[in-house]
Amino acid sequence: MQDIEFAKNTLKKNNDNLVIVKNGRLLYETRMSGIRGLLNAVEKIGKELKGSAAADKIVGEAAAQLLVYSIVDTVFAVTLSQCGRDILEKNNINYSYESLVPHILNLGKTDLCPFEKIVAEASSPTEAYERLRKSALALQSKR
Repeated sequence: MQDIEFAKNTLKKNNDNLVIVKNGRLLYETRMSGIRGLLNAVEKIGKELKGSAAADKIVGEAAAQLLVYSIVDTVFAVTLSQCGRDILEKNNINYSYESLVPHILNLGKTDLCPFEKIVAEASSPTEAYERLRKSALALQSKR
């Protein structure tokens, strides 16, 4: 079974939010919501993400930038934003999805997701990663 199919099946079977597979081996699996799971994967797995397959429930601009930063090979999204799709295409990352939406919204569906706003002006995936990491650390210190 291809890595992306393994990741996709695991995501759905285990009701995860993110699954990452490489060379037939499960690298990472989480039910963490939002961008936290993907940020955590980048921190924990690092360079081993290169060439992997990621299945994620929601991929917007923020997640797409992190996936490009991590040099993943293939992405499956249950929900993919148009901006996320454009980023994956621009960076030659293979992708598939179940639902394409204009934007990823906040939990109340009243505005853009705050993480989408954080990366909106980022000039590169590296800058997007640094902005998201800084924001996550700031949120963590407030708890």
